[in-house]
Amino acid sequence: MHEAVVVGAGLAGLAAAVTLHRAGVPCVVLEAADDVGGRVRTDVVDGFRLDRGFQVLNPAYPAIRRLADVDALDLGRYWRAVRVADDDRVSLLGNPLDTPKALRDIAARRYLSAKDLAALGTLSARVAAGPAQAVIDRDDRTTLAELHRAGVSARAVETVLRPFLSGVFLERELTTSARFFQLVWRSFLRSAPSLPSLGMGELPRQLARTLPTSAVHLSTPVDEVRPGRVRTADGGTWTARAVVVATDGSTAARLTGVAEPRWNSGTTWYFAPPRSPLREPVIVIDARGGPVVNTSVVSEVCPAYAPPGAALVSASALTALPEDEVRRALGRMYRTDATRWPLVARYEITRGLPSMPPPHELRLDVRLGDGLYVCGDHRDTSSLQGALASGTRAARAVLADLGRSKPAAP
Repeated sequence: MHEAVVVGAGLAGLAAAVTLHRAGVPCVVLEAADDVGGRVRTDVVDGFRLDRGFQVLNPAYPAIRRLADVDALDLGRYWRAVRVADDDRVSLLGNPLDTPKALRDIAARRYLSAKDLAALGTLSARVAAGPAQAVIDRDDRTTLAELHRAGVSARAVETVLRPFLSGVFLERELTTSARFFQLVWRSFLRSAPSLPSLGMGELPRQLARTLPTSAVHLSTPVDEVRPGRVRTADGGTWTARAVVVATDGSTAARLTGVAEPRWNSGTTWYFAPPRSPLREPVIVIDARGGPVVNTSVVSEVCPAYAPPGAALVSASALTALPEDEVRRALGRMYRTDATRWPLVARYEITRGLPSMPPPHELRLDVRLGDGLYVCGDHRDTSSLQGALASGTRAARAVLADLGRSKPAAP
């Protein structure tokens, strides 16, 4: 008999386990895969560090600051700007206080008019002011409707904001909850998107290292969950006063009966050009709304992503495109010939992010009753912050129900 069993060693499960451990409640974590991290994993191939899909970490996320040692992650930071590729040029747009080079292209008003700049400034001030709860309490609508309501022109949406946000949401229509968009925008205003020097997989590995070595059991898939009992695929049974299901939304639906989310998917390619096609740590988007929603030279953000003297380029799309189509798009976005770039790897992520159409409930209940709990980004927001916050909420509910802390919000 254990006090708690956590099913899943993704970010939500690790956040739950770390929170329980810090409160003095021992627990075990059962993970089906051969390593921790869930969807946040990094592979090493021929000296290249390859995140499984386009992922970034924002150190402004409250759960990151609460649970992780950010300094130890040795973050490389993207510019808080984007390169916008068009037929005849590549422009740099961003806050000139952070990226002075962007001032010339902003002043040219090729994509953003003076009215657009004013509308985005007003939107940013409204989102940044006050507590995050103020955003959560607002009426919800689609992100596209929110941008129109803010006074952003159709041209600015089509050439800049839709291409950029498509890569964030993994959907092109911008039907994602405006509440979530505002929380994401708020985090970008507060800190630059970043990458750990050893890859995104270093975040879950760091969390796992704070647990006792005997706590995490890898390659241990779970077949059945009931109040007080977990049965693994090898026929083993684990009993506990509390069982926390911290899997992806589809697996959680199978194990507990909660509603299964719809998924947004994406595909990421990694190429190793002979030299860096862009000596800037910046995300490049396509003003024409091309098939590649974003690309970057990740070795310019974190040199350790590539062997010494080598470069690594990522390219992400919402569908599994033919490789030659991806190469043509990259050639146009970087103004170079990408046809001979060696392909390092390709990741097709069918369950990338749970979709969040409005009205999206940002904090679904984590208590299922009878000592059974559920957490994951499908219970909060489809983000690292959502996964970590959900796991923390579930752990606090366990602690309250076990009489180890004051009552926790569901």
